Amino acid sequence: MTDSQKHIIIGLVIYPGMTALDIVGPQQVFSALPGVQIHRLWKTLDPIQTDDGMIILPDTTFENCPTLDVICIGGGLEQMAVVNDSQVLEFLHKQGSTAKFVTSVCGGSEFLAKAGLLQGYRAATHWMMREQLTKLGVEVGTERVVIDRNRITGGGVTAGIDFGLTIAAILCGEEVAKMTQLMLEYNPAPPFDVGSPEKAGADLVGKVRAYVMGTVGLEVK
Repeated sequence: MTDSQKHIIIGLVIYPGMTALDIVGPQQVFSALPGVQIHRLWKTLDPIQTDDGMIILPDTTFENCPTLDVICIGGGLEQMAVVNDSQVLEFLHKQGSTAKFVTSVCGGSEFLAKAGLLQGYRAATHWMMREQLTKLGVEVGTERVVIDRNRITGGGVTAGIDFGLTIAAILCGEEVAKMTQLMLEYNPAPPFDVGSPEKAGADLVGKVRAYVMGTVGLEVK
C-alpha cells in the first residue's frame, strides 16, 4: 500500500428520494479498496429514505465534512425536490472546487451541472436525463462511464458499478480494481439485451418513459 492510498477520502452525497443503487454500487466497490475512508453525507444525520423505500443512515454532515479527494452524488426518482437546494449545491461547489475527482452517477450529473461543476466538460447521465443535461450546457456522452479530465460520470443506475471500478483503477491501480471486480463477482450477463434506449427500440423506450414520468407525476411529452 502506497502513501497515496492511505489518505483517499471519498464523500458520497445522499438525500431523500435518491436511487439507492446509484450510491450503493460505487460504495460497495470503494469499500473494498485499501486505505479508503468513505463519508456518507447529508445536511443532518437523520435517516434517509430512498426512492425504493430503503433507509440509509448518513454518518457525516455537510458542516463536519473534511476536504474530499473524491466527491460523488447519484440521481433519483425524487431528485427534483432536492436538485435546486442551495445548501446542497453550495456544498457540491465548495468541495468540487478542491476535490481531485468530481463525480456522479445517473441523474447526479444534473446536480454537478447546477453547482457549476460541468461547464466545459463532457458527462454521462441516465438516458432519460440526457436532454435535461444538454439544456444545462453540458456535452452529453452515451457511454457507461465518461472521463473528462478530473470529471468522471456514470450513466444510469447500474453503471455505478462500472463507474466505481473505473475510479478504483485510477486511485489504486488496475490490479486492485481487477481484484475488486472478481471479489464482487461482477460478471454481468443480463437476460435481455435491452439495457439502453439504443438497444431497446422505440416501443419499449416509450413505455418506460411513460411509466417513469407517471411515477414522478409528470406529463409525458
